[in-house]
Amino acid sequence: MTGPRRAGNEMTTRRARAGSWFGAWLARPLASFHLVVTIAVLLTVLGLVMVLSASSVEAYAGGKSAYSLFIQQGLFACFGAVLFYIALRVPLRLLRQLSFPVFALSVVLLVLVLIPGIGTKVQGSRRWLDIGVVSVQPSEIVKITLVIWGAHLLASRRAEYADGHVGYKEILMPLVPAGLLVCFLVVLEPNLSTTIALGIVLAALLWFGGLPLRMFVTIAVSGAVAAAILALSAGYRSDRMRAFFNPGDDPQGIGYQARQALYSLADGGIWGRGLGQSRAKWSYLPNAHNDFIFAIIGEELGFLGCALVLGLFALFAYTGLRIATRSVDPFLRLVAATATTWITGQALINIGYVVGLLPVTGLQLPLVSAGGSSLAITLLMFGIVANCARHEPEAVAALHAGQDGRFSRMLRLPKPEIYSAGRASAARARSAAKKAAAKKSKAAAKPRRALPPTGRGSADPRRAIDSDSSRRRSASTESWRSTRAWEPSYPVPKHSRERGNSR
Repeated sequence: MTGPRRAGNEMTTRRARAGSWFGAWLARPLASFHLVVTIAVLLTVLGLVMVLSASSVEAYAGGKSAYSLFIQQGLFACFGAVLFYIALRVPLRLLRQLSFPVFALSVVLLVLVLIPGIGTKVQGSRRWLDIGVVSVQPSEIVKITLVIWGAHLLASRRAEYADGHVGYKEILMPLVPAGLLVCFLVVLEPNLSTTIALGIVLAALLWFGGLPLRMFVTIAVSGAVAAAILALSAGYRSDRMRAFFNPGDDPQGIGYQARQALYSLADGGIWGRGLGQSRAKWSYLPNAHNDFIFAIIGEELGFLGCALVLGLFALFAYTGLRIATRSVDPFLRLVAATATTWITGQALINIGYVVGLLPVTGLQLPLVSAGGSSLAITLLMFGIVANCARHEPEAVAALHAGQDGRFSRMLRLPKPEIYSAGRASAARARSAAKKAAAKKSKAAAKPRRALPPTGRGSADPRRAIDSDSSRRRSASTESWRSTRAWEPSYPVPKHSRERGNSR
């Protein structure tokens, strides 16, 4: 018994050392930044390899080069790497200033793509804009613009709400109608999968923005009902729902794709058939390189390959939420948390319908599925999340102390700005003063009616009404301010309280 006990003690010691080493590595100031960059690189490289493996047969059978789709995906990956680098260098102040103009431009592009002759119609959906040698999908661009503008709007209005200048209705009115307008334009393409992704973005913004639970549940239920109506309205969408609930009714028709995906996963087993050895890509599984690339991963790399993909997305979810909790700037909290929810949720939906747990929606696997616009936009979002990681208080202190590291010095990244709550409150005070001055000038420009004379002992009814309404407004404001419902739902770390930003 001495030998097994000694071996067990040695194994426990090794695990404790490994855990302590990983914990010490996570405690490093730039650990979140390095994790985001590593995850983005690994998923992109895996996606390029699997796109080459899954698309070579179909491309060659269509009379093209076996590397045609792979080269196109590689070019968009290079373009996405450039966008990733730009996102690392862009100042957050400039990002917030350009958030609304860029969002408005993306909405204009969504309108233009619906016009015949401007938008390109592919497989019954008008969702592409041909710009020279490349095609752009505006519905992919609007995802990231909604994240940035929504986070900027909620971060600004949240502070005004805490000061008692606005109520929760004023906070919801610009964001929710804009989000619904964008979803409506995407539905007209039609593109239900991107509409679901936009719904995830909007729900994440409202949730992490601290919307009261009662209102959030109401909006979420309304969105679920609208999604169910849309899923059952169009012919191909209702066919997908019917195939999900009755998979054996039409195995060679509408249920063929989902059925072949399950066969591919079962064929891979634990270890897989080997890279490039898939049999489903030989015209057995439609869209093997795009929507159902996870099935090809399971067939060629087996359960271990699927576990690797799931582990990378789980690690990204942990890292993104870690960045959100460790950040001091409310804008960075909302951006990191919303982007993490969007990318992770889209990945889970794609994997869910490949393994048969969800109806087929057409959402792509981020950074892995074929699709140039989706790959470039997702890499841009990863770059913004990495920029948020460099603005963590510990990371800012380390970078300003000269602990850049080889990677940051090689990329010549600028040092992040130090967030100051006093400077932010001063900016909000100046903005509130400008709004108050504008309201006073408008009120002074309006002509006033003459008031009827009142007696000495009689009370002025207009004055009484105004005083009552002002008392009601102040009481309502104090009650909402006391609840502080617009504070983020995630915990504020210790270092933010030490910097004078306690909740």
